[in-house]
Amino acid sequence: MLWWRQVLLWRPLLRAISAGKVIGCLRPRKAAEVFRTSTMLKKFLTLILIVTIGSALLAQTPKPETTQYTCVMHPEVVRDHPGKCPKCGMELVPVKKDRKHPTSNTEHLTPKSEAVNRNAQHDMEGRAPSRPTQETTPRPSLHHDHTMHEMKMQSSVNLADPMTREGSGTSWLPDSSPMYGRMFMLGDDMLMLHGAIFPRYTNVSSRRGDDRIDAPNWLMGMFAHPLGDNAQLGVRLMMSLDPLTEGGRGYPLLFQSGESWHDQPLHDRQHPHDLFDELSLSYSQKFTPDLSGYIYFGYPGEPALGPPTFMHRISAMDDPDAPLGHHWQDSSHVTFGVATAGLVWRSVKIEGSVFTGREPDEDRYDFDRPRFDSASGRISWNPTPDLALQFSHGYLKSPEGLEPTANRHRTTASIMYNKVLGHDANWATTFVWGQNDDTHEGKTQSVLLESDLQHGRDTFYTRLERVEKSGHELVLSGSDLGKIFPIYAASFGYVHDFTHGDGIDIGLGAQFTIDHRPDELDRYYGDKIGYGLEVFLRIRPSLHQHHEMADAMK
Repeated sequence: MLWWRQVLLWRPLLRAISAGKVIGCLRPRKAAEVFRTSTMLKKFLTLILIVTIGSALLAQTPKPETTQYTCVMHPEVVRDHPGKCPKCGMELVPVKKDRKHPTSNTEHLTPKSEAVNRNAQHDMEGRAPSRPTQETTPRPSLHHDHTMHEMKMQSSVNLADPMTREGSGTSWLPDSSPMYGRMFMLGDDMLMLHGAIFPRYTNVSSRRGDDRIDAPNWLMGMFAHPLGDNAQLGVRLMMSLDPLTEGGRGYPLLFQSGESWHDQPLHDRQHPHDLFDELSLSYSQKFTPDLSGYIYFGYPGEPALGPPTFMHRISAMDDPDAPLGHHWQDSSHVTFGVATAGLVWRSVKIEGSVFTGREPDEDRYDFDRPRFDSASGRISWNPTPDLALQFSHGYLKSPEGLEPTANRHRTTASIMYNKVLGHDANWATTFVWGQNDDTHEGKTQSVLLESDLQHGRDTFYTRLERVEKSGHELVLSGSDLGKIFPIYAASFGYVHDFTHGDGIDIGLGAQFTIDHRPDELDRYYGDKIGYGLEVFLRIRPSLHQHHEMADAMK
């Protein structure tokens, strides 16, 4: 109630007391006593009136606003002082009240909507809004400052997940993972572009080695369109010019295997990727603040099987080569025909896929026939912002075109760790175990440990592997065809960026790989130590920073 209305309520009683109407009908002795009492009552009521008016005026006086600071990547983080985000290490930015003319994205708060937002703030804390919003009141968990263009970015696959969690297909990275890319805001829609190219010279030893100049590469776009406050449509496109830069045989990589060329199985070479590696459509829905779901269709796409594929892992982004255990762990990332459905409860996800088990054929420019003859399931859990765990199992029907009767059961588990070490410094490590159980060969295992330490312009990385490969997989002969051989490989690399943080990072790098094999393989590879040496340029978008969002909105 306004203070002037309270004055009107008290005014008739004060007038009656002042005019003596209350005591006019009493006897003189009683009148004097009542007069003294009425005088005290008048003073008391006057005091109450003064207090009431003062309280009402004080309540309507705007309190000075205190500056709050939030993280553009994690707006649930709110501090009353500047500093760094405890989740990702980015600088906290101030939240200011928007005094500009409202735009289509601005939400106007009425007294009723303020009450609703106070309740929604508690419910939505730690979860992504349906689209970037702009600040009209100092409540950074719900709305973001129009002047500062502070935004919360969500995954293009599931609007309830932060974009930093989005890996290849529907897989998860640690929430604290850095993003290398360029974002554009098209009204309420979001477009993110990222990719990499590695022009290089590589030399691989042994009788089966080779040397050449090539350039492994990939480019990806992610698009998200909000459908109201609780639904989203996502589109992703990933392409590679490997068919041009690598040719049909791919690039030399000692003890690598998988797929074919000219109807012969590839060995000691990494196959090229198709021109179209992902063309997917997804729909996600938020049912409650904690529960969401999504459906994902890809042609091609990636089923719910294995960890994020190697080129999307922060721990492997600086390494030009594919892992030797690629076809034990994450080779299904290019699958022509995928349908996935998943449910997410806070930081736990369960999902299942039906997909085409056959790997891409030798024509890298076409779209293979979808079969939907295989299935997989995966459980993912991000217990902290720095950890991402997954366990998955899948049945792949006839994965190799040269062996149409051979089927495969694949089981994988992985632990991904990412730690922001400070401004422009990050450490990422991944452990992957993968097992193939093939129709004619039985079970073979693979283990991978890779790590990437980046500090400013300098990056050091390593990859350690052990893979069990059959003589059939390595295209041996005679009695060796049925044997299983343990293969070891250790890679060490370094990259120095000449341009860094200015939109495009161009770094000069070198990598050395040493391999160990059983002596039985000397008749095929020679008796010298197997090694690989390469010198390369690593060209990719710079680390995505919060100040770039302002440019994206312009």
